[in-house]
Amino acid sequence: MTDTSRELGVGQVGYAFMGAAHSQAWRTAPSFFPLPLTPRLRALCGRDVGAAQAVADRFGWESVESDWRALIARDDIDLVDICTPGNTHAEIAVAALRAGKHVLCEKPLANTVEEAELMADAAAEAATQGVYAMVGFTYRRTPALSFARRLVADGRLGTIRHVRAQYLQDWLTDPDVPLSWRLDKSLAGSGALGDIGAHVVDAAQYVTGSAITSVSGVLRTFVDSRPVAGDHSTLGGSGSADAERGPVTVDDAAAFTASFANGALGVFEATRFATGRKNAMRLEISGSDGALAFDFEEMNLLQVYDATEPAETAGFRRIVVTEPTHPYTGAWWPPGHGLGYEHGFTHQVVDLVDAIAAGEQPRPSFADGLSVQRVLAAVETSAEDDSRRHTVPQDARTAEGPHAGQEGDPT
Repeated sequence: MTDTSRELGVGQVGYAFMGAAHSQAWRTAPSFFPLPLTPRLRALCGRDVGAAQAVADRFGWESVESDWRALIARDDIDLVDICTPGNTHAEIAVAALRAGKHVLCEKPLANTVEEAELMADAAAEAATQGVYAMVGFTYRRTPALSFARRLVADGRLGTIRHVRAQYLQDWLTDPDVPLSWRLDKSLAGSGALGDIGAHVVDAAQYVTGSAITSVSGVLRTFVDSRPVAGDHSTLGGSGSADAERGPVTVDDAAAFTASFANGALGVFEATRFATGRKNAMRLEISGSDGALAFDFEEMNLLQVYDATEPAETAGFRRIVVTEPTHPYTGAWWPPGHGLGYEHGFTHQVVDLVDAIAAGEQPRPSFADGLSVQRVLAAVETSAEDDSRRHTVPQDARTAEGPHAGQEGDPT
């Protein structure tokens, strides 16, 4: 059971999509896991006090603040949870750490490498005083991906040779979806690359246990203007083709190759224009002795291939990752009763609280977040550097495509 004699006062900045996910996690974690500290939902902070109060009432926050500085100054706040756009992360996180508050910050860590370095330095200094910071790459806490990490760490795949990573969504395929803060570079830092590409970069480095050392990438913006929708608060929905339109200043899609420190070759894709794909965060790793494949749209499954088996019986094995011996799952339901998106946030709270109580650095640390930020920046730099791309020569014979003039299937 949770030790109710020791409390952890939590103050959260932000109450929208991520704010709700984090709120649910703080409230739920002590009901299923034997936490060494009891989270108390002390204060929820948002500029719109009425909206923040409504979310506070839903999730049981004890009070509401309109200024994050006031929240940090409170003596009853031990930890600050940052669920705001990336342009605010550095200022809030550094101030909280310097005030002696633990910090949980949503990904990507910052909008620039410089901001991320500042945050990582502040976290390293705070850690010497027993104050800790963690960045919220929650897909690490999906039981199937945590189990994949265990298999790789145990050597089950042998030498890692290939990493294929994708994050595919389609919520921007309609050109009249309104503008949101996620499409504004000054607020979001980047588009699909930072919003969802950051997740697969972290997942790939986490599962393989190896860092990305070089990249070559391209970025695309398919729709360069969208209907203006109030204060940029919407995440989707239909706009009007006749409405005033504003510029999209981020990438819609990113693709890049990568080299890993262990010698593996990586191929990455992140897009919010993958028609028909809702939240397909995929990772496939091939090694000398086996392979594994994961897709978040089937998040309770892990496909595993054992290359040491005889060829006549070898094949990808479908593992339902819900056994009590799998990561996290033993605290929830009987085997076969799957988990959902929200459980990763609960597992994040559990790992963070356990680490704080033990006086240990939680992972992923701000240094881990900085590592991802450097990869994202390298992809952007590569995409801007035309000299690194080679043009494929074209002439009149192939102007209509390599199969021009053919009809039907080849025979």
